[in-house]
Amino acid sequence: MEKQDLNLDKERNNLVQFIWQERKPVIIITLITFVVAVIISLLITPLYLSTAIVFPAASSNVSFSEQRNVKAAAMDFGEEEQAEQLVQILQSSRVRDKIVSKYNLFDHYDISKDDVNKNYKLNQAYNGYFSFTRTRFGSIQIDVLDKDPKLAADMANDIVELIDTVKNEMIRERTLPAFEVNKRKMGQLVHQRDSILFQLDSLSSVGVVSNDIRSNLYQALVDANNPTEKTELKDRITVNTKLGSRYDALEHTRNELIIKIEEFRVSYEQAESDANAKFNHKFVVEKAVVADRKEKPKRMIIVLVATIGGFIFAVFFLLIKQKIQEFKLKA
Repeated sequence: MEKQDLNLDKERNNLVQFIWQERKPVIIITLITFVVAVIISLLITPLYLSTAIVFPAASSNVSFSEQRNVKAAAMDFGEEEQAEQLVQILQSSRVRDKIVSKYNLFDHYDISKDDVNKNYKLNQAYNGYFSFTRTRFGSIQIDVLDKDPKLAADMANDIVELIDTVKNEMIRERTLPAFEVNKRKMGQLVHQRDSILFQLDSLSSVGVVSNDIRSNLYQALVDANNPTEKTELKDRITVNTKLGSRYDALEHTRNELIIKIEEFRVSYEQAESDANAKFNHKFVVEKAVVADRKEKPKRMIIVLVATIGGFIFAVFFLLIKQKIQEFKLKA
């Protein structure tokens, strides 16, 4: 153990001695690295960060049925599931394409639209400047980096607004076909009811009456003293005898359709509401503001890391150079 410690101390002393002997080239290489790092850090375009924070809202809807359970009230904050869904929406091409189109990001990021890899380059740039992360509190943090601080804030706030737009579009894509089916079914039921009502009106116009009134025609015939009145009643009885059963069947069908329409109306109104309602799917905790100081680059860190790296490179380069010379002498 003591022998190992002695060997380690000896190697350290040899390294320090070597650095001291080669101090001039080490210092020169380190200074060159320092100067280059300073120049490069000054040439890097500064980026400004704007941040918006939102909480997902719990899923909610307008219910027209007492039996239909509403998943959550509009005032409730969403949980982990809603937060994950919101992150997926923010990372989707629906949001990206709207931001790219509105702010013409192809030109903004100097990407030629004739480039065969334009979409790949745009996605790389977009993913580098836009980030969406869940915080430990369950909220979503939207970060946007850009060389223009106002533009970064505008894009972050527009993304916040797009949450409702995009999610409502997605919901409508699913609920609208269901509403169209319900609308078509309601139209069929109403058409059937109106057709039966028209037939009942036609039968009524020739003297056909409902069953409870029809039974009184015979008593009215017995009580009638006027021959003309008796003739009229006999004609009405003849018509009702011939068409009464048809009238009763139509009346029964009409009553069933009226009940069916009223029962179906709840489903129809629910589908109509789901297809046309526009919900707010987030709580805005903090809107993005224009940054007054740059986020990147951290010039001091760049220069410090580069200088240390230059020093280490110089030492290893000189060590390798010395070993090569020793191998050549032995050869």
